[in-house]
Amino acid sequence: MTTSSRVLVIGGHGKVALLLADELAGSDVHLVSVIRHPEQAEDIRRAAAEPLVADVTAMTPAELDGLIVGADAVVWSAGNGGRGGAAQTYAIDRDGCQAVVDAIARSTSRPRFILVSWAGSPDHGVDPATGFFAYADAKAAADRYTMASDIDWTILGPSTLTLEPAGGITVLPEGSSAHPAETTSRQLVARVIVGCLENPRTTHRRFIRFTDGPTPVAEALS
Repeated sequence: MTTSSRVLVIGGHGKVALLLADELAGSDVHLVSVIRHPEQAEDIRRAAAEPLVADVTAMTPAELDGLIVGADAVVWSAGNGGRGGAAQTYAIDRDGCQAVVDAIARSTSRPRFILVSWAGSPDHGVDPATGFFAYADAKAAADRYTMASDIDWTILGPSTLTLEPAGGITVLPEGSSAHPAETTSRQLVARVIVGCLENPRTTHRRFIRFTDGPTPVAEALS
């Protein structure tokens, strides 16, 4: 990252995004956390980030274009997680993400895009009859849309998330979308986001699937 970089994180009140704010606190990165509810703003300030109230699922293309102005990187950490029904899941995890990709593609500055997905995507094999299908299907659509774009993207695929402290990382084989049984610390996901911001060349247009493991993040992404 360059000095005084501006990073926009969408889904700014989520656990990963708040941990990202902790990881970037005290750095030269100006983190702007996009949240949908004004009452979340104080939590963002306590995490040493700047709150910005906006709902990307309800914004026009022109409004989305304005949202990303001045950003050196955009991090998608929003997710419905299957809550609120399939329609809301598709609106956030698929349609909202794709709209942000389109805004980046239209922009003159072309900020980097880091998308937090999951290790089983896009070839997830989830049974359509299960409650998890809408989430898996929406993520798969967003991932494929991002990969087919001409923007500078990195997709992160952690396995089942935990609140355990981060250690190192195990990067799964390229191209594998099998969902591993191992877990991934949310703090590790935040540190991998930072690692991707710091290593634009080695993480460019990569889908990085990973779990907790023994390797330092900086070494794994160098």
